[in-house]
Amino acid sequence: MDEAAFAVLEAELRARHRDLERIGERIEDRRTTFANGAEAVDSLGYQLHNLYSAFEQLLEEVARSFENRIEAAGYHSDRIRRMRLDIPGIRPALLSERTALDLDELRRFRHRFRHAYAAELDPEKIAALAGKTRQIREDFARDLERFLARLRPQ
Repeated sequence: MDEAAFAVLEAELRARHRDLERIGERIEDRRTTFANGAEAVDSLGYQLHNLYSAFEQLLEEVARSFENRIEAAGYHSDRIRRMRLDIPGIRPALLSERTALDLDELRRFRHRFRHAYAAELDPEKIAALAGKTRQIREDFARDLERFLARLRPQ
């Protein structure tokens, strides 16, 4: 990757990472005042949905930069799986196994949140997943720095 392409990609990824962190801070704020009322559960669920969506946008930026095509069927889970791959001559892996597993858990939650219109959200499951988001963000930040270091032109 040449210096100009790297600079653009790095700027895009860092901007998207800042978005992730802002959403993560909202989740932390809501966790500290978390109550089991439906509105509080829905609010925290919405922020978890937003967090995964922000991660997915960042993964899409990487895929676009390296022209990694993913078919429509299984798109979301394939994107995570593919970002774990080190593709010689194309790009290094972006995600560690741990981060990929955690993002897949967020992905599954987002799917339920989007498609279970009449279902009640489980406050305990929401709180447990929200409690993991700080670690997920820290793990991802390490993954991102490792990825960029391996791509950085010498």
